[in-house]
Amino acid sequence: MGKITLEKVQKKFGDVEVIPPLDLTINDGEFVVFVGPSGCGKSTLLRLIAGLEDVSGGQIRIDGEDATGMPPAKRGLAMVFQSYALYPHMSVRKNIAFPMRMAGLSEAEQKKRIDAAAHALNLTDYLDRKPGQLSGGQRQRVAIGRAIVREPSAFLFDEPLSNLDAALRVNMRLEISELHQTLKTTMVYVTHDQVEAMTMADKIVVLRAGHIEQVGSPLDLYRHPDNRFVAGFIGSPKMNFIEGPRAHAEQAHALGIRPEHIDLSQTPVQGAIEGRVGVSEHLGSDTFAHVHSEEVGQINVRVAGDIDVHAGDTVWLSPQPQNLHRFDEAGLALR
Repeated sequence: MGKITLEKVQKKFGDVEVIPPLDLTINDGEFVVFVGPSGCGKSTLLRLIAGLEDVSGGQIRIDGEDATGMPPAKRGLAMVFQSYALYPHMSVRKNIAFPMRMAGLSEAEQKKRIDAAAHALNLTDYLDRKPGQLSGGQRQRVAIGRAIVREPSAFLFDEPLSNLDAALRVNMRLEISELHQTLKTTMVYVTHDQVEAMTMADKIVVLRAGHIEQVGSPLDLYRHPDNRFVAGFIGSPKMNFIEGPRAHAEQAHALGIRPEHIDLSQTPVQGAIEGRVGVSEHLGSDTFAHVHSEEVGQINVRVAGDIDVHAGDTVWLSPQPQNLHRFDEAGLALR
């Protein structure tokens, strides 16, 4: 079991409130991602759950039991950090075994768990190597293996992929997602990368300045953002926002339209937004056109990779009416 419940949990550092009282339920077996800009409180919230920071108010429950004042070692959670924190003089096998040795498990049980974790993480051939002989991705897998053998009720990941290059990040994203499907254990994952959040999560928690802006599945947040902040944070490339007469005609203060929901024409279209391409990024399957319009300013458009648009071209843009998002002056979504 791995249900985690936060009730009015608050965190202050001196007189500074970094997390105002918040409520959140993480269900058993869920993959929940905390996402938001730097300084939004996502790592602090994870550390409160882990017991590495004391709460200033409220209650944390793990499987119904009050864990608010419980030391980290008693909470049944395993944390994987951004830094691998491996012992360089120990083999992979001994690094993975370390928490079990501290817990006094038998040699037979240790071997059983090490072999199972190594198999799940494709580390079987590396058990006798030292961390210095491994790649960054392999080292992170060792850190995850060390967490797996503890058989926790939940895993806590604090930006575990941020030290890896782009290709390794993609691979590790897939491996962690597959691991979750195999283990079916609760996972709570912190990242500032909304692509990681969208591709890995069952449920995303979007944070800003310690407040929860919205909680929902990746597609819920993509299709139905509650406010302008969530709309602009979820999705890549980011949503375009249009103010002025076009928004007022839709009875809104601002309109949001995602780059992939704009039709681009290279010939005039009645009622379309006319603009000039500033930069055109050809990525093969997609082309990103950055268009400057005198009417609405800069608009980014995502079109098929075989559309031949270049810097300096005049184009006409038609936002798809069914995919428009409307926002009021406070930035709240108008349904």
